[in-house]
Amino acid sequence: MPSKLDQLKTLTVVVADTGDMDTIRAFEPVDATTNPSLILKAAGMPAYARFLDEAIEWGRSHHHVSSEIVDRLAVSFGVELATIVPGRVSTEVDADLSFDTEGTVAKARAIIADYANRGIDQSRVLIKIAGTWEGIRAVEILQKEGIDCNVTLIFNLAQAIAAAEAGAFLISPFVGRIMDWHKDKEGKTFTPETDPGVLSVRQIYAYYKAYGIKTIVMGASFRNVGEIEALAGCDRLTISPALLKELAETQGTLQRKLDPGKAAALAPAKIEMDEKTFRLMLNMDAMATEKLADGIRQFSRDLQSLRELVSNRLQEAA
Repeated sequence: MPSKLDQLKTLTVVVADTGDMDTIRAFEPVDATTNPSLILKAAGMPAYARFLDEAIEWGRSHHHVSSEIVDRLAVSFGVELATIVPGRVSTEVDADLSFDTEGTVAKARAIIADYANRGIDQSRVLIKIAGTWEGIRAVEILQKEGIDCNVTLIFNLAQAIAAAEAGAFLISPFVGRIMDWHKDKEGKTFTPETDPGVLSVRQIYAYYKAYGIKTIVMGASFRNVGEIEALAGCDRLTISPALLKELAETQGTLQRKLDPGKAAALAPAKIEMDEKTFRLMLNMDAMATEKLADGIRQFSRDLQSLRELVSNRLQEAA
């Protein structure tokens, strides 16, 4: 019998949530996605020291500051990933631009230009942008320019609807982080069928399919394989190396849980989204408000750590 990973690949596009090239080669996902936390982790691995070395040398020879060198490092990982996966590579805009529409647009254009300069067409790249109102407005501008976006840190239906109306190519609802919040606040554990993160993605999926929304739903941030199995059939799932390995080593029948043909019966009523509705819905959801803010802070911290790493290397090389 095929492994559960092999079965999942027949129902869902599997994406590797890592910057580790060897892992991606081993599990053969269609796409790959990174973020500042994953790049920071990978940059500290001896196997990828060459990417950091090249970025530092480039920065020194062109007199660039650490933030520009970090951007080059992120794209370097993306270029390498693009040689391994047949599909898309996601590269994240600086988290500290999450409330800056113009800054996000400018950074996204620069990332795409750097990919193009290194022979990677923009059709192979997704720009990851946090699901703030300002970030989603940037997505609207970029999508009209043909730059496809991955709206990340999705915790609430309002974010999903706003992203879809902005024309986002893809959204990333964070399953595990939603569950973490409820587990901490309620002091209990959940089964895959009662997991609040799983239920959130199912709601978004049903809404999209019921109302003919083309934006792709890609579940992310999983804590266990039970959450993944409970979302079998979702458009895409981005999965960490440890959970990819566990799925690859697990036998048994994997059942489809999400079916576009059954979505209409499960979808909430259609919501007309504007800024006031977005902000109110987000504010009334304590979990989404807290986890969006926490996610931006976490990515910002790791981005700053990357910049400090680069700055230290620049000083050593001076």
